[in-house]
Amino acid sequence: MTDLNQLILEFEFKENFKDQDFYVSNSNQHAYKLINIWPKWEKKFLNICGDKFCGKTHLVNIFQKNFEAIKIEATELNNNFLNQAKLNKNIIIENIDENTNDEFLYSIYNIVDMEDKFLITTSKIPISEINFNLNDLRSRCSNFVVSKISNPDDDLVYALIIKNLSDRQILIDKKLVDYIVKRITRSYGKISDFIYKIDQISLKEKKSIDFKIIKKALEMN
Repeated sequence: MTDLNQLILEFEFKENFKDQDFYVSNSNQHAYKLINIWPKWEKKFLNICGDKFCGKTHLVNIFQKNFEAIKIEATELNNNFLNQAKLNKNIIIENIDENTNDEFLYSIYNIVDMEDKFLITTSKIPISEINFNLNDLRSRCSNFVVSKISNPDDDLVYALIIKNLSDRQILIDKKLVDYIVKRITRSYGKISDFIYKIDQISLKEKKSIDFKIIKKALEMN
């Protein structure tokens, strides 16, 4: 018999990037505002930075859906994407602090700089702190508007827990969420890891998520 206050459905995990599922707080409101006021930006170049799981990909997916853009991981930059960049107004490059080909990124920068285009990049640290090998690329970093997503406040922690549970098709009682919020580390990565752990413990033990499972996951976190 299923507890009406709690329902666990075993579906494939699928992260949701819908606009209405992005929770705006003091931690991310600057980046969210910039995404939504395009093209009324101070500059043509935007760098959204913050810890893993802080919502950077969610934001650029919202932008891509609302304003049309091409998107690629920095590690996958190639000549084909350079050609696509010449034909598109908005360009998104994710995780530019992870083994980026400096020459390709610099070429994209020049394409945007010389034409009526816009570039959004994401990274864990501000673009000005990335140690690019190419001097010309490093010197252009000051031309980016940098929007840093800070650590989550209590309201955002609550919203992130609900969203991460929802992405895994899990509903739990509000009192359990309140219990988690008071005890979990204010870190995007820790929140994501914690939800993964309670999901795995629940499935392994074939039990609905309760205080015992939550306490066990918190001890592991």
